Amino acid sequence: MTEHHAGYAVFLFDQAIEALGEPVKPYLQDGPAGPHIACDAVDTGGAFVELTVRARNRHGGDEQVHLMVPVQMVRMIVSSHSDTAFGFAATHLEPGLTALPVVGPTAPAPQAPSTAMPHGMAVPGANAAAADLAALPPEG
Repeated sequence: MTEHHAGYAVFLFDQAIEALGEPVKPYLQDGPAGPHIACDAVDTGGAFVELTVRARNRHGGDEQVHLMVPVQMVRMIVSSHSDTAFGFAATHLEPGLTALPVVGPTAPAPQAPSTAMPHGMAVPGANAAAADLAALPPEG
């Protein structure tokens, strides 16, 4: 986006921009990913997508405009909020954030035992023999 704007970037299909014509052009911004509409809020419930856009009135004052376009015209909606805690892997750690552990077949072995179950508690079925399971009451 051309300016820092916390909200949403709504990308329309090229045919939609052509079909909407001149009325939509004042709301389009150019960016590295192509023309889009920068919005403060997006409501996707229903046959139309409602876009809440900041605009200037004739007197130079700020006002909110609600654009409504058919759902079929929207190609993609991208959130442009800059929440550093969002996602699965931080590229840099801010104070208070911790790195997530590496998981998968190449991950190192855990350094400490799991704390999910307290040690010494018997877990039915964990390593019980068939005779031990038969002595348990039925579930239900």
